[in-house]
Amino acid sequence: MIIGPYINGSAILLGGLAGAAMAQRMPERLRAAMPLTFGAASMAMAVILINRAAHMPVMVLAGILGALIGELVYLERGIGKVGGFARALVEKVVPAKAGGLSQEEFLEKFVAILVLFCASGTGIFGSMTEGMTGDATILIAKSFLDLFTAAIFATTLGYAVATIAVPQLAIQLGLAFGATLILPLTTPAMIADFSAVGGLLMLATGFRICGIKVFPVANMLPALVLAMPISALWTHFF
Repeated sequence: MIIGPYINGSAILLGGLAGAAMAQRMPERLRAAMPLTFGAASMAMAVILINRAAHMPVMVLAGILGALIGELVYLERGIGKVGGFARALVEKVVPAKAGGLSQEEFLEKFVAILVLFCASGTGIFGSMTEGMTGDATILIAKSFLDLFTAAIFATTLGYAVATIAVPQLAIQLGLAFGATLILPLTTPAMIADFSAVGGLLMLATGFRICGIKVFPVANMLPALVLAMPISALWTHFF
């Protein structure tokens, strides 16, 4: 029975609702400091994942080609529009209580955490692992981090953070149920290269959350799709 995606989705939903509700009582220093910690944690996890790469050129090539595709189809702009729609929809029901962010600032932060929650190598690999083996340990561990991350970001982004639970649940369920078809076709090297590409995205996300450099993380998402095929081709020809 698949339980990890439901636990992870519930963590984001509860964290988003609790954070938005407590926004006015959350000290400003906590709101400012905690995202830096989450960004640092994301970068630390990224280093571990990147270090697992079986073929470093695969990670580089997948990252470049993925970013190129994302830029050509304006992927981040599309995700940003979805984020703006989610914000408007939620605020019709529950007026914003915190943040005072401009639309541009909101979309920048919303896209960053959307990628962090929905496209992290940990979440994707954890979903696939549970689908194949029934072990939900990875997703349960991720849920603890996501609970507090969602709560902190909801203090500035409002209840819209809770809506991220929907796409994350859909993605993780799709990966978990599709794992029986995907994982038998993979090799340890392909999984390692896939994790490394996920780490690359998490590193870029960490820089973005910390405000060091605004990487177009959403435009890099196609790299995850390209990682395993490029890894298989690299192993075959090189």
